[in-house]
Amino acid sequence: MESESESGAAADNPPLDTLSFHGDEEIIEVVELDPGPPDPADDLAQEMEDVDFEEEEEEEEGNEEGWVLEPQEGVVGSMEGPDDSEVTFALHSASVFCVSLDPKTNTLAVTGGEDDKAFVWRLSDGELLFECAGHKDSVTCAGFSHDSTLVATGDMSGLLKVWQVDTKEEVWSFEAGDLEWMEWHPRAPVLLAGTADGNTWMWKVPNGDCKTFQGPNCPATCGRVLPDGKRAVVGYEDGTIRIWDLKQGNPIHVLKGTEGHQGPLTCVATNQDGSLVLTGSVDCQAKLVSATTGKVVGVFRPETVASQPNLGEGEESESNSVESLGFCSVMPLAAVGYLDGTLAIYDLSTQTLRHQCQHQSGIVQLLWEAGTAVVYTCSLDGIVRLWDARTGRLLTDYRGHTAEILDFALSKDASLVVTTSGDHKAKVFCVQRPDR
Repeated sequence: MESESESGAAADNPPLDTLSFHGDEEIIEVVELDPGPPDPADDLAQEMEDVDFEEEEEEEEGNEEGWVLEPQEGVVGSMEGPDDSEVTFALHSASVFCVSLDPKTNTLAVTGGEDDKAFVWRLSDGELLFECAGHKDSVTCAGFSHDSTLVATGDMSGLLKVWQVDTKEEVWSFEAGDLEWMEWHPRAPVLLAGTADGNTWMWKVPNGDCKTFQGPNCPATCGRVLPDGKRAVVGYEDGTIRIWDLKQGNPIHVLKGTEGHQGPLTCVATNQDGSLVLTGSVDCQAKLVSATTGKVVGVFRPETVASQPNLGEGEESESNSVESLGFCSVMPLAAVGYLDGTLAIYDLSTQTLRHQCQHQSGIVQLLWEAGTAVVYTCSLDGIVRLWDARTGRLLTDYRGHTAEILDFALSKDASLVVTTSGDHKAKVFCVQRPDR
């Protein structure tokens, strides 16, 4: 492991535009995530230490077209019932595929949909700030940069665009291959994406300096930048996993064969300090990998699934897969969500199943609440559920969509859940829990 130099870092901070994408200089100077205060000797930490991460309150304003403040009576659709949401954003004209919140204030959302549109809007009242115009295919990826100054959108054809949030102006665009995933770097204005040709791309925004990480000749289906900002883990359609060195451009670890998965990867997550990686696949396995050694240290699968898929029962073997997973930040627990509606809570210290929570329909995504053992799930029945991972008990649920939920996001203080759905709507739910 290469050690970072601390000389000359106490006074002047080098600007982020010194990042190099061509090998002579270091790409990114970052520090490992630490629950304590950042090391003042680190340049990037010094640049970030004055950022105010407290949530800014927004004043509510009057209604505008395209959103609804009050729950509507008698919702027409396949899932009629009460609407628990506080705000409904209704400017999309087709399924809304993705949502992300601005990390600095958690007051803005960006959503993208099947209507080839993406919008940046305000959570407090649903007011549209601006449209991210120019896409000609379904917008499947959207997200804000680490400091909330930039917002990126990506469509299925591989067209990526970045806007400056305060000026609402497009500052960068690029056409890559068919897009599989997109993610901002956690500490720098650097955007990463995986494409169907197997490449992982990394751009410095807005000047566009580019680096590619060539994988196997199959789609790079999922990826995540590790918390240290120096490595990324990428999963591929052929079941292989690669941990990339973002500075050198080479794979540090490659997991394939029995070490990898026996089917395409669907999702990947890292724990808080980046020492562990959890990968999920259509083979119904979740693999726990040491990011340091690249070795598989645990394998989890639902108890109702046979150890190997039975080729004679193709439909049954394809009816389940790992859809989402994640680590608890306060206990040695991991959650895995399956397409058959099973939420499995695993104890990492004993590598045993702790709880199995059943949903009425498939789980789309799960998120852990920071600082607690509460896990949130959204599912194909259009419901958000909150589970106590210590007991396996359902705490509460939130309803309002008339079709499946396709993505959701959670505010840092866990006061808001923002969902997107096949009903062409995005909704904001206010989370109120008596146990907090």
